[in-house]
Amino acid sequence: MAIAAVVVLPIGLLFLLSGLIINFLQAFFFVLVRPCSKNMYRKINACLAQLLWLELIWLFDWWAHIKVDLFIDSETLELMGKEHVLLICNHKSDIDWLIGWVLAQRSGCLGSTLALVKKSLKFLPVIGWSMWFTEYIFLERNWSKDENILMEGFENLRDFPMPFWLAVFVEGTRFTHAKLLAAQEYAIATKSPVPRNVLIPRTKGFVAAVNHLRSFVPAIYNCTVAVPKNEPLPTILRMFRGRSSTVHVHVKRHLIRELPHTDADIRQWCRDIFLEKDASLELHQSENTFGDMECHGIGRPKKSLYVVIIWSCLLLFGVIKFFEWCSFSWEAITFCAILLLFVMICMQILIVFSQSEQSNPPEASTLNTEDAMNQKLIP
Repeated sequence: MAIAAVVVLPIGLLFLLSGLIINFLQAFFFVLVRPCSKNMYRKINACLAQLLWLELIWLFDWWAHIKVDLFIDSETLELMGKEHVLLICNHKSDIDWLIGWVLAQRSGCLGSTLALVKKSLKFLPVIGWSMWFTEYIFLERNWSKDENILMEGFENLRDFPMPFWLAVFVEGTRFTHAKLLAAQEYAIATKSPVPRNVLIPRTKGFVAAVNHLRSFVPAIYNCTVAVPKNEPLPTILRMFRGRSSTVHVHVKRHLIRELPHTDADIRQWCRDIFLEKDASLELHQSENTFGDMECHGIGRPKKSLYVVIIWSCLLLFGVIKFFEWCSFSWEAITFCAILLLFVMICMQILIVFSQSEQSNPPEASTLNTEDAMNQKLIP
């Protein structure tokens, strides 16, 4: 991972310096504009966030040349980016969140993408701070605290002035074979259907989201991410090293008003969806497609390329002016060395945070009731 940080040092320097500028502007408008008009602040912040996040999309599109094929019906494709959405997805790789950003960018709502994420991300330099300004919902992984955080976060979205996508990764962690084995052992112990391609969903956050959002969010997008045969799994390390891949994404739209109303039934609906997702991934493994769903290429817009070029020119101009202003002294050399070291550390942190956290397997032998399942599988 340290090697990857060195390889992308120029990219990291660009992202860090431009990100700090964006963070400063976000803080500026947060203090001066938000107290007067929250919706005006949100619109300004959406534009600022895009100027930062498009740099990561440039990495995805133009540096690594990762291709996304979208399997979706034409009606849902037409609605993407035009409505509030609760988005659920399997957690296949450590850049699933970035795949979501790419789809949102193509749909015109990149600046209003949101997610339920762990609290520690809030302290991640540049990108974590930008998420905080953009109103991501940060969770403690402690339900007694998270319940109130979720209620407040969901209610805060009621008057959101733009179409937003709120992503919930209900599996709670990235898919690995070790975690799949633990999930299968738990399913056998609890006499539940045994998954083969997904983990057992953790449904408390999803149930809370449905209950509080159904009055102003019309749809749930059920997204399934799969990697075709003979294609490498895309990771943030591979992306930073410029290595390409292909990703297939299947999207199915559900009207949220058609979901059941009791907590137990909503939980079961979510589990049933993941059983369908499991079967869909099984089909994809054998046929390299999602049945007869129409495949749409999402292209590679040049907007992110233009943003990176403009940022590069601005920062290069600033660097030139900096060296014209200061003479080459030990102080200047020390400053540059410290800056480069800070960039490497930040890139290392970004790589580590992007990877899945370690999760303890459920103790299947001690679990045999619904309450026990929630206790062990729900944050």
